[in-house]
Amino acid sequence: MIKLTSVCKEYNPRGVSVNALQDVDLRIADSEFSAVMGPSGSGKSTLLAIVGAMLPPSEGMVMIDGIDVYSLSHERQADFRHEYIGFVFQQLQLLTYLTAEENVLLPLAVAQGSNRGKRRRAKSTLERVGLLDKADRLIGELSGGEQGRVAVARAIVNEPPLLLADEPTGSLDQTTGKQLLDMLTHLNKGEQTVVMVTHDEQAAGYAQRIIRILDGRISVAQ
Repeated sequence: MIKLTSVCKEYNPRGVSVNALQDVDLRIADSEFSAVMGPSGSGKSTLLAIVGAMLPPSEGMVMIDGIDVYSLSHERQADFRHEYIGFVFQQLQLLTYLTAEENVLLPLAVAQGSNRGKRRRAKSTLERVGLLDKADRLIGELSGGEQGRVAVARAIVNEPPLLLADEPTGSLDQTTGKQLLDMLTHLNKGEQTVVMVTHDEQAAGYAQRIIRILDGRISVAQ
């Protein structure tokens, strides 16, 4: 599903060249659960942003489901992200003044269909993550684990084939983090491709494959 060929990413902060990624070749199969690991500054988040069609590489090609992502126009890239990719972030980035259902509805704002149909889809997705009974609760009224599940529901409400998670357990306690990882595993068993950046060996143990990155280069993809 994902194919990176000779991908490089160079930043130039204050005129100083920094190679965040160097000649990365990587293949991730459809329905695979991969964990990307490496020390701080190794290029993990840059890699995830490039795969997520949010950051163009300086060199190389990124193919997802046979589509050359960065040959698309900016408008079409936005459509591609909407159709193909769900994101779960470390800080979850939920809007606390909205209910669980309203947070899940956000990715559907630009989708076609009636408001009633969108609400049915949001409720159905909350039911998938075991939170239908909390649909009308404000985010601040939910536990950390429940908030994590809302974030996952928001990421999958469009039924994207690819789910990207950037340190999803980084701000959670051990019990809550396990609940979220169990949820990602369940989604992967439903044939959703999952790529997760993590520094936690225990979290990485949930993945089928660990991709290790060091100084911008893939060191091990086992």
